[in-house]
Amino acid sequence: MKKLIDRFSGLVNGVLTGFDRIVFKGFILPLMSAAEVMDFCRSRKILNKEYKSWIRAQTNRIVATANKYSNDHCGQPVTYISTWRIRKEKLAHERQQKKQISSGLIGVWSCQERASSYRAVYCAEKGFPQLQNYQTRCNHLYFYFDDPEYGFMNIRLQTWFPYHIQICLNGREWLRRGLERQGIDFLVHGNKFLYIADYQKAQQLLDQQLNTRFNDLLDEFSKRIFPGMEDILGSHYSYYWTLWQSEWATDLIFDTPASLSTIMESLVRHAHVTGTSSRVLRYLDRPVTKSGKPRANSMDSVVTRVTGFNDGIRLRHWVDKNSVKVYNEQNVLRVETTINNPGKFKVFRHKQGQDEKEPKQRLPMRKGVMDIPLRASVSQDVNNRFMEDLSTFQEKDPIRDLFNELTQHIIKNKRRFRGLDPVGKDRDLLLALGDHGFMITGLTNKMLREQLRETSFGRGRTEKQLSAKVSRHLRLLRVHGIIKKLPSQNRYQVTLKGKRLINALSALLAASTENLLKIAA
Repeated sequence: MKKLIDRFSGLVNGVLTGFDRIVFKGFILPLMSAAEVMDFCRSRKILNKEYKSWIRAQTNRIVATANKYSNDHCGQPVTYISTWRIRKEKLAHERQQKKQISSGLIGVWSCQERASSYRAVYCAEKGFPQLQNYQTRCNHLYFYFDDPEYGFMNIRLQTWFPYHIQICLNGREWLRRGLERQGIDFLVHGNKFLYIADYQKAQQLLDQQLNTRFNDLLDEFSKRIFPGMEDILGSHYSYYWTLWQSEWATDLIFDTPASLSTIMESLVRHAHVTGTSSRVLRYLDRPVTKSGKPRANSMDSVVTRVTGFNDGIRLRHWVDKNSVKVYNEQNVLRVETTINNPGKFKVFRHKQGQDEKEPKQRLPMRKGVMDIPLRASVSQDVNNRFMEDLSTFQEKDPIRDLFNELTQHIIKNKRRFRGLDPVGKDRDLLLALGDHGFMITGLTNKMLREQLRETSFGRGRTEKQLSAKVSRHLRLLRVHGIIKKLPSQNRYQVTLKGKRLINALSALLAASTENLLKIAA
């Protein structure tokens, strides 16, 4: 991220990194299987023949309570919507603007939508009806708030048993309320901040969001719109909360929209050209072979789309249900990672129920809210990898300037190091550094030997001789600033200077003489 910021340091006023849209879903785990629901019915003395009428009575009770809540808090009854295709968020914004609602409940809308529930079906084996899971359509309630602490948000409640719930927050709306409480001036457009008087304080407020006790917060929201839960189900039932979808955004806030729009087309073109399938897989932490290619048994599908977006351009890379995108709106350049399937990412954590004193293991990331800090870290890593590639775009400096610097010898600690020969004896080594597989994991002597064994650099040498030669050249590359050593390990990372050299060398070797003459002219 820092490299892209440095690239536009004269144009960028501030940077914000944190959650944008976050969608939580709540499930009552003891009611997630038909057998457990039958146990619940037995404990409440609900017979099979009474099951449906009991559910209908509870649904009517929930809707009546919601209607009273809506009348009491916004002066409007529950508004019925004829189809799920109508955007409830748009209706809420329109009402908020019309009624000039600055805080509190905006309104409650009702709509028939798909849901999962249970019904009694005759079982020939048992000789009497058994509950089975099935997909149905039922009434859902949408509560829209402009909360004094969390900003614009909504809660969706399934009114038919087993009462699934969805809560949608927005980290930027949350930040807006925080800036208001702190008395910090800002200018906002939708979920983009075009100006903030104190960017450092704003980033601190975003960072503090990760310290939230989300279980307690979400339980509080659920009780607000479903106060009859304890009477209907009993005091020992509660929701298990998952982060169903998250958007983690890094915003570069430019001085003017014009400053950003002049570079945006070139930036998106660069992202499209360099967004090969192997590279996109590495952005989103999918496994590839040592050569940087997708595995032969990989089922991952990479999809890239470039579209217009409001007044700007958007490029988005999809792998499975996760994506990373870049787009501009007004004077904001946003890079955003969306995670719908966290299990595709491996993180170091304890197993469920494991003693915290035991060592952590590399396991799939979970949807549970306990993994939110890990999800934030993984999302930022994806943004960083993508932004690092973006930082190498549109190099206008002549290649000779770059080559002239690197071909000069260097004196360090009274020792002379020769200059590099990018198109001669060092060509194979430099091209090997550009392997996509090194983007995340870095590179080692062994990894380079595998890449160089069949080239002129390594041909005819024993394993020991090649290892010694690679070690000498790693030191040479470090002195010239092409690679840097990672702390506490024998592993190296290609620097921004190294990426510029590799990109320039690759383009030079791939270009025809005719094209080079046109550029030189």
